[in-house]
Amino acid sequence: MNKSLVIYFSRANENIFNGEMRNLAKGNTEVIAEYIREFVGADLFKVERLTDYAKDYNTCMKESKDEHNMNARPELKNYLDSIDQYDTIYIGSPIYWGTMPNPMLTQLERLNWQGKTVRVFTTHEGNGLGKVLEDVKKICYGANVLDDAIAILGHEVYNAKGQICKWLGK
Repeated sequence: MNKSLVIYFSRANENIFNGEMRNLAKGNTEVIAEYIREFVGADLFKVERLTDYAKDYNTCMKESKDEHNMNARPELKNYLDSIDQYDTIYIGSPIYWGTMPNPMLTQLERLNWQGKTVRVFTTHEGNGLGKVLEDVKKICYGANVLDDAIAILGHEVYNAKGQICKWLGK
């Protein structure tokens, strides 16, 4: 049996949503992660910084840019220590500075990817996949990282269920 896991980062609070600032109760990437769980029965692991990013968008972007520029690996609230029981891993994140937020790097670099199948998804407001697929291929050494990555516009996540279903082959 193919057991799957979604490792994702998602941020609620103030976000850009179709060109304007909105307060989100749930982050866009988390919405997509939950669709994947619904369609394939995947377990979920949410990557969370030990100290949350600021609730307001501009401060959050400054914090994340500083981490990006320093190539930081921020501490997390919880760590996933093994993915041994999983065959397929879905990696999802918003696009911060052209790639995934640094807390994702903290988590992904800790794991043994040998023999795993990896599929990538992002949420964004105009940046598509950024360099996420390329970066995942570097980080997840030994995994079969599929090129069929999908990028979902953040403001369209609640209308993307059919698109995710199709991407998953369901």
